Amino acid sequence: MNRKYFGTDGIRGRVGEMPITPEFVMHLGYSAGKVLASSDWHLSKGERPAVLIGKDTRISGYMLESALQAGLSAAGVDVLLSGPTPTPAVAYLTRALRLQAGIVISASHNPFEDNGIKFFSAAGTKLPDAVEHEIEAGLNAPIKSMPSAQLGKARRVSDARGRYIEFCKSTFPNHLDLRGLRIVVDCAHGAAYQIAGHVLHELGADVVTIGAQPDGLNINHECGATHSAALETAVRQHNADIGIALDGDGDRVVMADNNGVLYDGDRLIYIIAAHRKRNDLLKGGVVGTLMTNLAVENGLKRLDVPFARASVGDRYVLELLQKNSWQLGGEGSGHIICTDKHTTGDGIISALQVLYALRDSARTLAELARDVTLYPQQLINVKVPKGFDSRISSAIKTIQAEAERDLNGSGRVLLRASGTEPLVRVMVEGESTQKVKHWAEKIADVVRNAAASLNIAEERP
Repeated sequence: MNRKYFGTDGIRGRVGEMPITPEFVMHLGYSAGKVLASSDWHLSKGERPAVLIGKDTRISGYMLESALQAGLSAAGVDVLLSGPTPTPAVAYLTRALRLQAGIVISASHNPFEDNGIKFFSAAGTKLPDAVEHEIEAGLNAPIKSMPSAQLGKARRVSDARGRYIEFCKSTFPNHLDLRGLRIVVDCAHGAAYQIAGHVLHELGADVVTIGAQPDGLNINHECGATHSAALETAVRQHNADIGIALDGDGDRVVMADNNGVLYDGDRLIYIIAAHRKRNDLLKGGVVGTLMTNLAVENGLKRLDVPFARASVGDRYVLELLQKNSWQLGGEGSGHIICTDKHTTGDGIISALQVLYALRDSARTLAELARDVTLYPQQLINVKVPKGFDSRISSAIKTIQAEAERDLNGSGRVLLRASGTEPLVRVMVEGESTQKVKHWAEKIADVVRNAAASLNIAEERP
């Protein structure tokens, strides 16, 4: 079934444009509330379902939070407000507080002009597709407020931050600490700005925190996991042992060694997997995605660790982990899932798993990462008309086949549509940097021309 509003990670867009408008978000809250209210939650007689709303630091979060709260209240659902809270913290608190759902107002790594809404189930996982379809279907019905006596109430959760800090610390082994390590952590002026530094400090590290002065407009701006130059520079300036960069909502992480050399999610997953394998802590194998670097797959194969690829998106990684009864997976972007620690991707907890490997092995990040060298990979995002399908273009099929013949098994070509933006992502990887760059640019040009041809055809009367 096609979804009109929900993408691979909730609903996202430019603030003030559909669907990220106060009117739509209020209706979304109402529809979600009606779905929750009609579900069998085994509530006591007279008890209302309750939902937690967290958000990142975007200025638009105030407006959207109020709109969601109004819609949920009109549907008879109580609302708990946690203020700026990382996405994985909302997932955890939803479970810990025994709530019916959690909602996050965030556009993750996007600029402040964007925002989004994503939902977590009572179990702290992304909502099943069927529930998202049910919520979408309810958007066609008008808002009919419950009688005054049955309206939902709202209250602030004053201890949300402290609860989550303790949860994060609990995922790090009790027999180890971070004493003697100087760590730079970049919070991207986002939701983890009051949390990440405290977690590391309370585990014993000497912490330098950057990207922790949000003003509503600077989230992800030249900082954080998607703009790593600030972290790399700060690690060298402060003579730090390691650097950690989160994104705006705290669910992805990249790390830097003491020389400021960056390590993405693919290499961090490999480090965690290799450490767990050596210590007989790895259950089953590792799940990556279609975008995971081929070198990681080959490196895990050398360790006799099974590897499987899911579609791009953490929900699909989690689905395959659950299907295989495995515990570790993620993406090169830094979304890493350790299901033995949390139900969803968590930047802080993932960084702690890497730090566990470092402390336990008495090796540096650079030393652990030497075991796998990533193949050159070129990713080009091509803007396309909404609904454009690269799979039906004969020109694109021809150029892709030509590239694959030339790579001759020493690389991969992947074209996929973005789940959140009108883009086709062209990815080529292989042993030869020159070939990778050549074919990525050539394929991207063909995709661009095919998209332009479609635009021209649609504009003709």
